[in-house]
Amino acid sequence: MTHPDMRGYLMALEQHGLLRRVSQPVDRARDIGCLVKWMYQALPDAQRFGLRFDQVAGAAMPVVTSALGANAAAVALALQCAPDAINGTLTAALQQPIKPKVVDAAPCQAVALTGDDADLDRLPIVTWTPGKDRAPYLTTIVVTRDHDTGRQNIGVYRTMVRDRRSVVINLAPGRQGFRNVKTWTDKGKTAPIAWVVGAPPAVHLATIANLRYGEDEIELAGALMGAPVEIVRCRTHDLLVPARSEIIVEGEIRPGELDDEGPFGEFAGFMGLVERRPVARIAAITHREDPVFYGLSSQMPPSESTTIQSLVNAGVLLHTLRERLGEQAVSDFHIDQTYGGLLAHGIVAMTPQHPGHAKRIGRLVADISSLKRVTVVDADVDVRDASHVDWALNARFSPRRDTIFVDDVHVPVQMDPSVRDARGQVAAGSKMILDATQKADAGAFSLPAKEHMMAALPLWNEAGLPALEIPRRLALRLDRA
Repeated sequence: MTHPDMRGYLMALEQHGLLRRVSQPVDRARDIGCLVKWMYQALPDAQRFGLRFDQVAGAAMPVVTSALGANAAAVALALQCAPDAINGTLTAALQQPIKPKVVDAAPCQAVALTGDDADLDRLPIVTWTPGKDRAPYLTTIVVTRDHDTGRQNIGVYRTMVRDRRSVVINLAPGRQGFRNVKTWTDKGKTAPIAWVVGAPPAVHLATIANLRYGEDEIELAGALMGAPVEIVRCRTHDLLVPARSEIIVEGEIRPGELDDEGPFGEFAGFMGLVERRPVARIAAITHREDPVFYGLSSQMPPSESTTIQSLVNAGVLLHTLRERLGEQAVSDFHIDQTYGGLLAHGIVAMTPQHPGHAKRIGRLVADISSLKRVTVVDADVDVRDASHVDWALNARFSPRRDTIFVDDVHVPVQMDPSVRDARGQVAAGSKMILDATQKADAGAFSLPAKEHMMAALPLWNEAGLPALEIPRRLALRLDRA
């Protein structure tokens, strides 16, 4: 069983040294966005932590960010597994979804604000790129529903505060939230929408999984939790939201009402464009007693959003390859932590079964994902160790023979700045597949035999040399030494 709510998870993080409190007064329009960037940009992965700001100017509640995606250790704690078991936890959950449970009363509705009291100024919504974002942004889970099927979707859609009672939401064409809203507005009806702030950790992680159309993220969250997610009806419409969330913002989207959204700092590390997007009117704000405000941090990678998207979607792709496409030769999958839904580097570990098998897997991954680069390595390579992957590229990869290019890839220009040329014109994108698997036996590794290495380890310790742990890279090599 994983943590049933965000506040329990935050307590566990603090106990494990993965959450730091900032007691000094901070400005949510200036300080929080800068401090979280310092943490991600200046500290190595293993030293990162979630941030809790207890004295936010003008706010009656604390702000927490980066607690879900500080690093792999934080994600593992959210899933109650070891860091190297994240993929296995996700693939097991994807095979056994658990439907949610509707409840009549919920902690997230302990306090209900409607009418003029449903005021966004009551919430410490953060400006994430101070000096460049033109407004504060809600960066959290958004719930929509298909008018015709009744099926709900949960996704993360950044939402710009327009004034105290309205927002502009980045519902881009093609995404499920946009399609759901369109099923209402095309009929001339008002579409219900809700923002979920501080949901149970499993719900946040399931929300950013790139599932197939028709699959329900809330059922994946239930599987990750080991129990049904409790959901409750909103106060002003019939959307169902996680009952143990910290805060719920309820709203509605009227047909044809659009406004400018952006600029906003994007995951690729550049400021995004201004686009016309739907306006939503705020109908209610409900929350727990003594709520905690949670916002996902993004912008320049690595960030919280790129960390959790990389870790979660590596598990989704591993599940797809092994269970849906039958490629049991694939043993592991890693995505570098610049992944924000597009562009990143995916590394596949496998045991090729025949000549050309690794290239076939590389093409398959390029086809079913938005990854820009795919590297395929043997199962004896630690896909999370950059130096080990580089070694495979040096020792087992011949560029001309082992590189495949995929041309004419459509990538939205606002997501991938590289598709612009020097004159600002836009061309099609491309992908690259690197086959770094061993093509022939290159001989024994240049390491002492495993028994000699292990026999020498006590002498290392007796000599008072620094304590060491055997990295997975070395363990894999010693198994073949």
